[in-house]
Amino acid sequence: MKCVSWNVNGIRAVLKKDFIEILYALDADIFCIQETKAQEDQIEIDCELYPYQYKYSAQRKGYSGTMILCKEKPLSIKYGIHNEVHDTEGRVIALEFESFYVITVYTPNSGDGLKRLDYRMEWDQAFSQYLDSFDKPILLCGDLNVANEEIDIKNPKTNRRNAGFTDEERDSFKKNILIHLKDSYRTLYPDKVEYSWWSYRFKAREKNAGWRIDYWLVSDELMDKVKDSKILTDIYGSDHCPVELDIEI
Repeated sequence: MKCVSWNVNGIRAVLKKDFIEILYALDADIFCIQETKAQEDQIEIDCELYPYQYKYSAQRKGYSGTMILCKEKPLSIKYGIHNEVHDTEGRVIALEFESFYVITVYTPNSGDGLKRLDYRMEWDQAFSQYLDSFDKPILLCGDLNVANEEIDIKNPKTNRRNAGFTDEERDSFKKNILIHLKDSYRTLYPDKVEYSWWSYRFKAREKNAGWRIDYWLVSDELMDKVKDSKILTDIYGSDHCPVELDIEI
């Protein structure tokens, strides 16, 4: 099974580029999308590969939002993390299949000046409790807005107190998320240097001055079924590139 996750930074914008062609080219069984930045009635993806499409938009227009496209109909669909404080921004969709769940998440960014860091810490704890509630193994993907280790960011020293690379966020990621799941890419490739996000400023992508903040995380019992975990750096259209999980399940 092939699964792909991509923060498109605006679904309406990427649909004006080569998004449909990319969907056909990748031909994933499950395609997860973050940061749709659109209301549900503003999103129309005409792709015959995916008869099943699930959207979850933020209450605030033009902000956040997630989506999952899949070839097979899931057994159930869950929107949000069942927490009124955190379920206004369309950040989480979970699909249940026979032997596993696929969850896509767009984790809150701590923001300029770390003005949302406290909220981010609260989110991580609530999301950890949410992950604890599942009764089947999990494939979790998305923009988790944290570079876990120094190898996951081009300039670790100068970014130490920037959103996505604070000690608080990295510690929280380990304690609240990696306690449940394994980082498939880093498990397979402990020393490989690749990034999934680049700032639009300073020709960052051209210089490959990036961050690895997009993940496929899997339950421990599924890690031996993972055949590959890839960062698709040759695909453009967003400030993120897609990440792929190939798994026998």
